[in-house]
Amino acid sequence: MSYCRQEGKDRIIFATKEDHETPSSAELVADDPDDPYEEQGLILPNGDINWNCPCLGGMASGPCGEQFKSAFSCFHYSTEEIKGSDCVDQFRAMQECMQKYPDLYPQEDENDEKSSKDLEAASMEAAAAKEEKGSS
Repeated sequence: MSYCRQEGKDRIIFATKEDHETPSSAELVADDPDDPYEEQGLILPNGDINWNCPCLGGMASGPCGEQFKSAFSCFHYSTEEIKGSDCVDQFRAMQECMQKYPDLYPQEDENDEKSSKDLEAASMEAAAAKEEKGSS
């Protein structure tokens, strides 16, 4: 005999073997390819960034969402020879914002910090190289 019981917010349903012998009558609804909420991946078919992609981990909607969007968009659309070398200011603004919210954006440990500094140094070198190239 199957039955249900409520435990707090959860509803527990117990089913018997006989309940499972009958084929399901549930009808599946076909996916709508035009559904704007359907997962499309990070880059939409038209080339735009899908800010709702779960792969972004909510970064686009947090307290530094606008700074993240600015930096990520800059990098995505960058046409520089060293992709993103024109985005140093946007990434710096994002990093400064994240430092204001250490509970949401924890700092890296010492091992990760070294690679982060290496990445930042590479970005600075790319920006300096770009400025030198532009001034010659």
